[in-house]
This record gives sequence, C-alpha cells and structure tokens, in this order.
Amino acid sequence: MGTIREITKRDGSVMHHAEIRLRGHPPQRQSFRTKTQAKKWIQDTEAAIRDGRYKGLSAARKHTVGELIDRFIEQCVPQHPIYYPKKVQLLLRWKQELGSMLLRDLSPSSIAEVRDKLLSETTTKKTIRCPGTVNRYLALFSRALSVASKEWEWMDDNPMQKVRKLKESKGRDRCLSASEKEALLKACRDSKNPFLYHIVNLALLTGMRYGEIVKLRWEDINFELRYATMQQTKNGDKRVIPITEEIIQVLKECPTYGEAPEEFIFKSRRLMPTKHGITIRKSFATALKEAGIKNFVFHMLRHTAATDLANEGATEGDLQEIFGWKTKKMASVYCHRSLERKRSLLEKLGKGSNHQNPKD
Repeated sequence: MGTIREITKRDGSVMHHAEIRLRGHPPQRQSFRTKTQAKKWIQDTEAAIRDGRYKGLSAARKHTVGELIDRFIEQCVPQHPIYYPKKVQLLLRWKQELGSMLLRDLSPSSIAEVRDKLLSETTTKKTIRCPGTVNRYLALFSRALSVASKEWEWMDDNPMQKVRKLKESKGRDRCLSASEKEALLKACRDSKNPFLYHIVNLALLTGMRYGEIVKLRWEDINFELRYATMQQTKNGDKRVIPITEEIIQVLKECPTYGEAPEEFIFKSRRLMPTKHGITIRKSFATALKEAGIKNFVFHMLRHTAATDLANEGATEGDLQEIFGWKTKKMASVYCHRSLERKRSLLEKLGKGSNHQNPKD
C-alpha cells in the first residue's frame, strides 16, 4: 500500500516522498515535486508489481537509449550481415539524438520530434529526405525498443507504438514493353561495358536483383542440372532458381566464361580479387537514353520479369518461389497487374459465349 509524506527542504520547497510496501516485494520509494505525480506513480507502480511488470520499469530508470542501441547492435544486427552497415548507420543516428536519455523518459513526443527533424533534413544527394526513408529509421528503432521491452525487460512497453508513421508516396511502377526490351538489349550490346548486356538480360530472364546477379560465381551455376544458386539474397537466405537454355547461352557468352569456379562471373579487373565491385550505373543510363526509355531504373527489370511471368499464367505461389518473396503480398501485386492475361481470359470468355438473341 502506498503512502505520501510531504518534506520541506531548506530552501522552502516542498517534495512529496512516495513509498510502496507490498507483501512479498521489497519497498519502493520515489520523490516528486507534486502530490499528483506521487499518486500517479503509486498507482502505476502498484499495478506493475502485481502484474509482474515492475522489473521493466525499474530497469528503465537505470538504462539509457544509448545503452539499448549498443546492445541491440551487438546482439541483434549481426543476424543480418548483408545490411549490417546500413542498420548501424540508422541506429547510431537515434543514439546521437536520444542516446543520453533514460528509457523511462523516452516518450512518443521525443521520438516524433526526431522523426520530424529527419524529414526536414537535406541528404547527401542534396534532396529533402523522403517519408519512406524516415519510416525506415522509425521501423528499425521500433524493433530495438520492442526487443528491449519483450526480451530484455528494460521497458514496460514500446513508445513507438504511439508514433504516427509518415505517408509514403506510391512507388515507381514501370515495366518495359516488348519493343522497349528489344531496344534496350540492342543498346546494351553496343555498350563499351563488356558485361552490361549479360547483366540486363539475366535480370529480364530471371528477375534477379542487381546485387544477386553481380555476386554470382561460376561455381553457383550448375549447367548440367540447369539451376543457379544465390548464396546470399536480400532476405539473407540462399535461393535456388532453374535456368533455361536461353539463360545458359547468355552466361556462356560472358567474357569470363571458363575461368576458375570461385571467380565472380561479373568482375572489375581494376579492383582487388576479393571484391567484384562492378558497376553499370553510367553505362546503363547511357543505354536507356539511346533506347529512348525514360523514368526507368534497373530494379524495374525485376518488375518487368514478374509481370511477364504473371501474363504467361504464373500463380502467386510460382512468383513467390521464383522471386524469393517471404509472403504472397508482392506476388499478388504482379498477378493483379497482369492486364494482358486478364484481357486474353475475357476474350476467351467472349468467344465461348453465345450472344445471339433468343428466339421467340
């Protein structure tokens, strides 16, 4: 049961000393400037003790946001090595802004203040940071707070749950037509970059991401059984996809075909042997310009491949397996977008129906 005592200090100010004594639990004490604060602390603390949540409240008075972030980086971030540098960068920004704050003082308003600051800043590309990027900051910090609350019992709850996420603009939705693909591949063949045609063609034929393509080694390609293994994908998992004769022909045309199995298929000879380091940014932009294609980026080749497969009748499950998506949500986007397939189905429906007027 809680009690409150008023204590007058030498300077004449009054403090309210609150104390809680519950059977089977050590006494808890805290001082406040107002009686209202003391009463609220007693009510919240007694409820937390009875519910078994007080350990988190106690820890929140000892640990700072900076300590939470340091522990999360050490224990949790290494589980996703492919994104380790980026995640550390995002988390260290939160530490810079709120690191000295005790977890008990971390509030939705303090998080929202940093959110708004991030949104107003200019990036290294001299553009205002977009809402989607700010939401990535929020999501990662929320994950850290959730682990601290549920697993470490450093907090009673996650204050991020009360913070509003920013509305993101619609993502770029662009696919190549048959004539655009033909024009782009021709421009890529004429490029001075010896790998541009092969990388772009593989993206169109397999739907692989750029990072997955340039990390392929010759030992990852099984020409006999016709499959390719991506050792590390965006999701951190290994993925195996079948390859067709057309894909095999593209690979055999690569300048590095016949090199040692451990060698990268696409590599820059100007860099250290342990790094593929190849980039096609400038040559790809030039090829797009020569092909007359605007508002297009490399990742849209993956969108094009997914849409083409959906138009050919691939199901959501097929797309999920081929493209390595964790859920069918992304696959459903391409199935819903396959207008050509829907149009052909409706045409079949029209041909198989009798539209003649019934006889009287």
